[in-house]
Amino acid sequence: MEAGDEQRRNAQVEIGVRLQRRGVRLTGRETGEELVNALDAVEQFEAAVVGSGGDLMVDEPVGIGSPLAPDDPAFVLPVRSDDESIAAFVERIAHATARAREK
Repeated sequence: MEAGDEQRRNAQVEIGVRLQRRGVRLTGRETGEELVNALDAVEQFEAAVVGSGGDLMVDEPVGIGSPLAPDDPAFVLPVRSDDESIAAFVERIAHATARAREK
């Protein structure tokens, strides 16, 4: 494996870990671009939650479960269904981000 390929793979693994820590389900078949798009969408959502007065420590899922006591359901990151594509999931996050900004 060439150095550039290894660096890309390591970056994909890191992004996958960051998404999973936020409660995002991954299949392991996501491309690097899909992972980057998902992380970007999640970070935009989190910024919208914080900007609207939400507390990510309360509103983020615990592991792969649900938040214990969210401030507002609009501040909870959507859950990716088992058969949902990353593109569809990113679109749902974008809608959730818009809702969070309206709070």
